Amino acid sequence: MVSLKPHPKAADVQRVRRALISVSDKTGLADFARALHEAGVELVSTGGTAKAIKEAALPVKDVSDLTGFPEMMDGRVKTLHPKVHGGLLAIRDDADHAASMKEHGIGGIDLLVVNLYPFEATVAKG
Repeated sequence: MVSLKPHPKAADVQRVRRALISVSDKTGLADFARALHEAGVELVSTGGTAKAIKEAALPVKDVSDLTGFPEMMDGRVKTLHPKVHGGLLAIRDDADHAASMKEHGIGGIDLLVVNLYPFEATVAKG
């Protein structure tokens, strides 16, 4: 089981409210996602990862619902969107950033969880 208890010296760390998860290797995903959910974190995910989280009976928002734009090109294009990048890169205590987020309906993303597909094996397949 994954523990999400805060480190005692991490008093200045922001609370994670929303996580974007997109993984190729889904080993341990269900337990990790469950721990996040139990800690009150909203789960946002992409295609196959969202499917695996749903199969674990956990609530998850599909990234296309967040962006209003569908995944395309066999899943290669799914998170390339200002609502994702803005949510990840915004400096929340910067007034201009906060105003831009509000103006464009961008919600913060506090945690990004990714692992890449096995590059060498994929290239070898052609």
